[in-house]
Amino acid sequence: MNRREELAANLAEVRERIAAACRAVHRDPAEVKLLAVTKTFPASDVALLAELGLRDFAENRDQEAGPKHAELPGLDARWHMVGRLQRNKARSVASWADQVDSVDSVRLAEALAKAAKERGRPLDVLVQVSIDGDTSRGGCAVPDVPELAGAITRSGDLILRGAMTVAPRAMSPVAAFEVLEKVVSGLRDDHPTATEVSAGMSGDLEDAIAHGSTCVRVGTALLGSRRLISP
Repeated sequence: MNRREELAANLAEVRERIAAACRAVHRDPAEVKLLAVTKTFPASDVALLAELGLRDFAENRDQEAGPKHAELPGLDARWHMVGRLQRNKARSVASWADQVDSVDSVRLAEALAKAAKERGRPLDVLVQVSIDGDTSRGGCAVPDVPELAGAITRSGDLILRGAMTVAPRAMSPVAAFEVLEKVVSGLRDDHPTATEVSAGMSGDLEDAIAHGSTCVRVGTALLGSRRLISP
């Protein structure tokens, strides 16, 4: 089996998992976006997945994502930054990312807003929520989400699209996704553009979809566990 066939088989399996999870809770599979996490895999895999119909790709390191993006000029794709981001990388990330899914502080939002203004077009963002409040692993504590969301909206150069979380290891995914669902419900009351719920990965996407996820981030189940480029 060549790489294209391998990816096609994996993609079909992941799409069936998404469809089955949606059927179980009477949702339309079209409501759930598949975000391919392509970190540590080569640009050639991104190109193959794009040929197979995927459009959204996620990276978590600017120093890897920038060159990979440059290898694929003209690709019909949306690039997401999903990793922890330092403020001094904001300008570089804004040069390739269509959306930053890991905004967790007002100061980072301010840096990204400045970078978006410099590049001449708004930047879509998600608030990364720390469900258990341990912000050392990234994310904004739940009580601080409204303040951060307000800062994003007021910037004028960022568009708040919703919220993202990674279920803490010490917490059941179901419990974590229930919290995120409530957080996004509250965001939507004050920020009509904040409709995206980014939750669920290869191992827990079914639970996430059952609790309102509109975007699942899948790496291993789609690309495999082998790393084809150095991390």
